[in-house]
Amino acid sequence: MAFNPIPEKVQKVWDEWNLRGFIILSLSLQAILILFAPFRKRTSNMFMIFLVWSAYLLADWAAAFAVGLISNSQGKDSQPDDNKNLLAFWAPFLLVHLGGPDTITAFALEDNALWLRHLIGLLFQVFAAFYVFLQTLPDNKLLLPTILMLLAGIVKYAERTRALYLASLDKYKQSMLKEPDPGPNYAKLMDEYASKMEAKLPTRIDMIAEPKKDSVKTTAIDDFPRDLNVIDSVKYAYQFYEIFRGLIVDLIFSFRERNDSRSFFQSRTADDAYKVVLIELNFMYEALYTKVVVVHSLVGYIFRFFALGNVIAALIIFIRLGKGGFHRFDVRITFTLLIGAVALDLIAMFMVFFSDWNVANIKNLAKRYRSVGGYVDRGLSPILSSFLKRKIPRTSTITLRADIKYDVFNTPVLCRRWAELISAHDLIGYCIKEKPRKICKPMGCFRWMVHIIGIVIYSPFLVVVKLLQRFKWFFEKLGQCCCRQMGFIGFLYAKSIWLFEGIFMFVFDNLGLTEIYEEITYVSKNALPKDLWEYIFNQLIKKASLADDPETARIICEAKGEWVLQDSSLGINHDEGLMQYIKNVEYDQSILLWHIATDLCYYTEDEDSLNKTNDEREFSKILSDYMLYLLARQPKMMSAVAGIGQIRYRDTIAEAEKFFNRRGIDDVKPEEKKMKRACEMVLKVNTDVEPIAVKGDRSKSVLFDACMLAKELIKKQKENKWEVMCRVWVELLSYAASHCRADAHAQVLSKGGELITVVWLLMAHLGIGKQFQINRGHARAKLLVGK
Repeated sequence: MAFNPIPEKVQKVWDEWNLRGFIILSLSLQAILILFAPFRKRTSNMFMIFLVWSAYLLADWAAAFAVGLISNSQGKDSQPDDNKNLLAFWAPFLLVHLGGPDTITAFALEDNALWLRHLIGLLFQVFAAFYVFLQTLPDNKLLLPTILMLLAGIVKYAERTRALYLASLDKYKQSMLKEPDPGPNYAKLMDEYASKMEAKLPTRIDMIAEPKKDSVKTTAIDDFPRDLNVIDSVKYAYQFYEIFRGLIVDLIFSFRERNDSRSFFQSRTADDAYKVVLIELNFMYEALYTKVVVVHSLVGYIFRFFALGNVIAALIIFIRLGKGGFHRFDVRITFTLLIGAVALDLIAMFMVFFSDWNVANIKNLAKRYRSVGGYVDRGLSPILSSFLKRKIPRTSTITLRADIKYDVFNTPVLCRRWAELISAHDLIGYCIKEKPRKICKPMGCFRWMVHIIGIVIYSPFLVVVKLLQRFKWFFEKLGQCCCRQMGFIGFLYAKSIWLFEGIFMFVFDNLGLTEIYEEITYVSKNALPKDLWEYIFNQLIKKASLADDPETARIICEAKGEWVLQDSSLGINHDEGLMQYIKNVEYDQSILLWHIATDLCYYTEDEDSLNKTNDEREFSKILSDYMLYLLARQPKMMSAVAGIGQIRYRDTIAEAEKFFNRRGIDDVKPEEKKMKRACEMVLKVNTDVEPIAVKGDRSKSVLFDACMLAKELIKKQKENKWEVMCRVWVELLSYAASHCRADAHAQVLSKGGELITVVWLLMAHLGIGKQFQINRGHARAKLLVGK
């Protein structure tokens, strides 16, 4: 007899429960996706994103595998004929599951490009379900409910495939392209002109240009309401989304659209602008990652009610049907599938009704059909308004240090539109193994639950990584000891130890454990202060007021600190000592320089200054850590502007670690502040000679160049150095926002969003960007004959 590694009892249990287990698993995954998928736009929590990612991958696999199990079971004689009919009734449910919930069609932007694969999958899965159904004919007691569920499954799967197709970037861009514009008929005009000239008639062409940009305003500022309610915020956000969704695929816009947008946002408060921009980003997210575009149309509504009606009809028929010949447990599973399908559809309908898209559609209906739409608007607006008020951003007061308090965004996670967080990563802190400071939100029940679950999940991982790091240290010490004490034999033994260590660390690093550990340990997710948002908004509004023409807007857009350093109101007077750290360096180098300089100034501030409220000082630190986080931990976001940022970052860390190890930073007493002591060590280094003149340019480290910048700021800008630094950081942030690839902004929408994406959209609305390249319309030519 051949050896069978799987016991017979295990095989028997698998044969009896595999199909039932996968059916229940598939339904459970659908429930997880419809309930938790919306959280990935509201939080950047690693556990939540991992949960959605796992469910998204398993859902398709589980449903497709279960269809295969059903098809395989139909050819066996172990099941009674009636029970085979019941199993065949399950196949259309799996088609419904393959269609997925409304809340997620794609996990990443690249998934939309695979719409053709899903179309082929639709054809094959429908064929498989139909094949299973045909095997039960002609004596099938569940003929009608099976047909109803098969039609509902086809509708659901087709919805998902079409949603992926419409959200693929090629189709997304194609859907926004206007009709080709050949321009005025130049050839006809010139033929007439030539014929008049041949006839010796005095002829000339007068050009009547369109009015200047300043006089063209499709919507005046006064036409917009001064105070926006929640319904107005959604309405205007949808209008701007319809115009500016082309930003994702790098389309260009006309000056008329620019003037409309500038007029609106320049007359807004920071709070109103924040609400409108977030709602607009929410529209972008749902158009790219959910079924919303397919569902929110007349055809979509019809098919949605058709599918729901089929499921309810199938449930009613099955209830009234005799259950003789069916296994009792299989009947319960069938009821679970039917009730689950109805429940999931009702949840989806609830989400559709209370969505921002429905509010925008009702407003458009009221505008288009004043008689009917007005009644609908007046009837539904109060209901929708009461629901939307729960999504208004909220704040909580926290104590940052001593008596310094800030209001930070702290909207409940069920109501927020993005994560409301700003990440932080500190270079010097990383080198001396100090965790970055954390600005925590007051914890609600949900955040406590997620926090506890995160600790339970992360703790074993952190313990394993710590043990592996200890093993690495042990191997290093053992190799060094053997090499010193045991001569040639010890040398060979040490080499074998090093070889083993190299293999060990290769596996360790390539599994991504190091990156995950460092992300958890040395990156903090901080609450976004409301005052910081207002500061950024006011700075951009000032620049937008100067950007009346596209050329000025382009200059402002290209500024990465020099615009601030040329501002005479700061008393800098074009100081070349600071300007060289902006104009004569690459962008990624500038971020590293100003980040380290910010830390050196921040942690060595005298005690009197520490006890004073200085918003610019705190904002500079927050933005400094955030920009370094983007450069070091989000290279895709900065790929268009970073240059050799990763090389500079690694070289700077290597030099800093070497410097601090030689100066004995680990010997600092616990009562001393390690960061303060480290910054003081760096500032004490003599920097009379530039580092490049001593080290050459092989190493790209900027540690002591940043030290020179910090000394320059402390020496020449003692009174207003924080104002200078804060405004430089806002300019560096806005430069990265406007130059970051548009698809990178779209990607982060599915991971809680980033502040840089909010700034990117705000800048586009204020007309500060490269997207406005249509400066003039068609001139009107007039052919004049006579004197």
